[in-house]
Amino acid sequence: MIELDGAEGGGQVVRSALSLSALAGEPVRIENVRGARDHPGLKHQHLAAVELAAAISDADVEGAELDAETLAFDPGRPSGGRYEVDVGTSGSVTLVFDAVLPLAAAIDEPLDIAVRGGTDVEWSPPMDYFRSVKLPVLRCHGVDAAVDVERRGFYPAGGGVATLSVNPSTPAAIELTERGERSGVRLNSVASEELADADVAERQARGAAAALPDDVDVIERSAEYAETDSIGTAVTLRAEYENTLAGANALGERGKPAEEVGEEAVREFLDFDAADAAADRYLADQLLVWAALSGGQLTIPEVTNHVVSSVDLLGKFGVDVEIETGEGMPRVAVRSTLDR
Repeated sequence: MIELDGAEGGGQVVRSALSLSALAGEPVRIENVRGARDHPGLKHQHLAAVELAAAISDADVEGAELDAETLAFDPGRPSGGRYEVDVGTSGSVTLVFDAVLPLAAAIDEPLDIAVRGGTDVEWSPPMDYFRSVKLPVLRCHGVDAAVDVERRGFYPAGGGVATLSVNPSTPAAIELTERGERSGVRLNSVASEELADADVAERQARGAAAALPDDVDVIERSAEYAETDSIGTAVTLRAEYENTLAGANALGERGKPAEEVGEEAVREFLDFDAADAAADRYLADQLLVWAALSGGQLTIPEVTNHVVSSVDLLGKFGVDVEIETGEGMPRVAVRSTLDR
């Protein structure tokens, strides 16, 4: 059994450990789950991920309880089918998906996963980023997956519903070191229908477009409204480059003008665009689990704690990963792959 200390990595360690355990067929035990957080232990979102991963991989689990700080996961063989889980809060739907999406490399039949929770919430990639940036990048590397959003969910009620459809896949090596020339950006703004009279979705999109430099082409700009349990907004910017995609986003909040929400997303994009990295701040660590399957390398904006935690975790599973921090952008290179 692989023993892990979950104190520093937060929920990311739990999610990635579940994926790697199921893919490698190796049981794992995590102590000090989210031990460095103000409120340690498993929360609703993490429990939903554990429940799904256990069902898909027919795992024996100990410690799958709210606030539990020790979790043991002993997987069987992942299988396809349809699975549903309700986070029960506005916990992130996209992060729950992240725990089980890599099982595309292990299943023999299609897999459909329906999750109810928060589709666009703090501390996680929003749904438009997940479906318009992350999944297309993975599809370019051999992963056959798509997501259907039935209902948006904002903080605090959540209530969003999305279904991830995954087909058996053979991931290719992740080679993202040179992003190439930028062709343009796409903007998508969404807001609860209660905000339609104030043109909030349109104003977010206009604010983002107006904040972009003249040399950045806007390929597409859209604004939409959705029926939601809690009022909220989100804006996502997708930057298209010759060899990859990148994303930036911002969430609305009470008292923040809609135009400022759009401007916030643009500032995040401009920070990324000014550097030479090929993977944005979300993809920087999330792609490492995939690179562990088939190898590869990627340049990243910075070596964050999440990246360090991911590299350490892969090492526990016997995957050799090197972080190079010489001239230019940091580079993460996977030298060996997961034994499956």
